[in-house]
Amino acid sequence: MGKKAQRKKSLNVLLEQSFQKNWDRPALTNYNQTTLYYKDVARMVAELHIFFEACGIKKGDRIAVCSKNQVNWCVAYLAAMTYGAVVVPLLHDFQPSNIAHLVSHCEARIFFVGDNIWENMTDMDLPGVEVVVTLSDFKVVRSVNPEARETLERMDRLMGERYPGGFRQEQVRYHVDSPDELALISYTSGTSGFSKGVMIPYRALFSNVLFAHEAEPHMDCNSRMLSMLPTAHMYGMIFEFLFEMTIGAQVFFLTRLPSPNVLLSAMEAVQPDTIIAVPLIIEKIYKSKLLPFISKTRIKLMLNMPFLDKMVKGKIRENLVQAFGGKFGEVIIGGAPFNREAEAFFRRINFPFTIGYGMTECAPIITYVRWDKTKLHSCGKAAPRMRIKIDSDNPKKIPGEVLVKGENVFLGYYKNDEATKEAFVDGWFRTGDVGVIDGDGYLYLKGRSKSMILGPSGQNIYPEEIESLLNNMPYVVESLVIEDEYKLVGLIYPDFELAKEEGLNRAQLLEKIKEDMQLANLELDQYCKLSSVEIVEEEFEKTPKRSIKRYLYQRGNS
Repeated sequence: MGKKAQRKKSLNVLLEQSFQKNWDRPALTNYNQTTLYYKDVARMVAELHIFFEACGIKKGDRIAVCSKNQVNWCVAYLAAMTYGAVVVPLLHDFQPSNIAHLVSHCEARIFFVGDNIWENMTDMDLPGVEVVVTLSDFKVVRSVNPEARETLERMDRLMGERYPGGFRQEQVRYHVDSPDELALISYTSGTSGFSKGVMIPYRALFSNVLFAHEAEPHMDCNSRMLSMLPTAHMYGMIFEFLFEMTIGAQVFFLTRLPSPNVLLSAMEAVQPDTIIAVPLIIEKIYKSKLLPFISKTRIKLMLNMPFLDKMVKGKIRENLVQAFGGKFGEVIIGGAPFNREAEAFFRRINFPFTIGYGMTECAPIITYVRWDKTKLHSCGKAAPRMRIKIDSDNPKKIPGEVLVKGENVFLGYYKNDEATKEAFVDGWFRTGDVGVIDGDGYLYLKGRSKSMILGPSGQNIYPEEIESLLNNMPYVVESLVIEDEYKLVGLIYPDFELAKEEGLNRAQLLEKIKEDMQLANLELDQYCKLSSVEIVEEEFEKTPKRSIKRYLYQRGNS
C-alpha cells in the first residue's frame, strides 16, 4: 500500500485532520464540570508524546489506561494511540488485583490510573511497570526513570523549546497506522485463567468508525454525544468517543452511574444527536416512566380503541422523544439481549430505535440496520465490510452458530495461540452465538453455544470463574451461575450429608451458604457479584462428558 493510500485508511490521520479542522471547538466535557477544546486536547497529547519519548517508549510498546469515564482518560488514550503505542484500556470495575494481573500480562510500560484504583494498589502489584501516572492530575506517582517525573514537571519549558512560536494546529502530526497493525488489546475478563486479550488491529477500528460515519450521516462538528457506557468497552469506545473525535463533535461524560433520573436530566441538558445505549438503560426508563402510565386501566382501554390508540401512542412517543433530549436521530441498542415486551411496545409507538449486535472481537459491530428498516426481534443485517453465515444445514429455520468474517474481525488472543485457533474455522470467526437468518439477510439470535453471560453494560461474565469460588465453599458440592432479571444468581447443590452431621436444618444451611457467598463476592469484579443464592434439591443434569446442561436452568429477563 502506497503512502497516500495508507493515509486515506489511517484512523490516526482522521484524528489529526479533525484536531486541525476543529481547533476552537469543544471536544470533551465532564458533565457540569470541565470542558477541553480540541486545541487543549491536542496540546495535552503533544505534551504526553514528549513524556513518552523521555520514558523511552517505542512504537508498539503497551500503555495501559484504567479509570472511570472522564476527559483525561480520553487524553491518555489518544496520546498513546497517536504516538504509535498499543493502548490497553481496562475496565475500572475490575478488582485491583485483576487490574494488576492484566497490566502485567500485557507487559505495559506505562500505566495511567484513576486515583480510587491506585489507592488500592501497591508498587509490589506492578513489578514490570516503569511509570505510573494518576489521571486526575497527570502526576507521576511511581517511576524507575527519574527523567519521567522531571519531564512532566518541566513540560511548559520543553513545549516552548519544541514549539518556539507556540503550539499551532498545523503542527499536529500523528503516527500513520497500517491496516493490520495492532492498535489495542481489550481484555474480556480480569481474572487470571479467564482473561483473554483481544488484539484489535487498526483496520477494525477504522472500519467501525467508518461505519458510524455511514450510519449517522447527520452527525458533524456541531453534534453532541452523551457517553453512558464504559469508554474501556469497545461499544462505548468506538461510538461514544472515537467516532466523535474524528468529526469534531463534543462528548459529555456523566462520570457517575446513570440512574434513570440522572440520565433523563443529562439528556435534556445535552440534547444528544444520537443515543448509544445498552438494554438495561432503556428498560429502566420503560419500567420507571412508561409502564406505570400504560398500565392504568383508562390508558389500556384507549390503546384498544383504534382512533384513541393512534392519538395515545403519538403522545407517548412525543413525550419519550422529548425525554431523550428531543434532537436525536435514533437510539442504537446493543451489548445484551433486549426485553421482548419493551421492544414490542417501542415498536408499537414507532419510537426511533434499532438493535445492533456486536462483540469485542469485532471492535464491536457485526449487524445493524436503521431504525425505520428494522424487524421485530431481529438485530439487523451484516454491517458494511462484514459477512455472516450460520453453521446449519438450513440457516433460515434451523439455528446454528453465527460465523463472521470481515474488516472488523480481530487478529487473535494475546499470548494465547490455543484460544485463537479455537476461535476460527476456515477463516471464519466463531462467535459462540446461535441464530438464524431470514431471506432478507436479517439475523435473529436464539442463544449462546458458550456459557458466557453478557452483563448489563455489555461486560463479558464467565460463570465458570464464579462457580470455581462457590465450589470451594464448605457446604457446596456443585454450583451453577445463571442470569435472572439482569442479576446473577448462584444455584447450589449442597452437601446435605455434612449439614446433617453438623445438625443444620435447611434454613440454617442456606444462611451458612449466604455468608460464604458474601465472602466470595469480595473476590469478584463489581459486575460479577452474585445477588443471591438458591439451594437445589438434586444434582444438576449433565452430558455424557459430565458437563452441566446449562440451558436447562436458564431464566429470562422480563
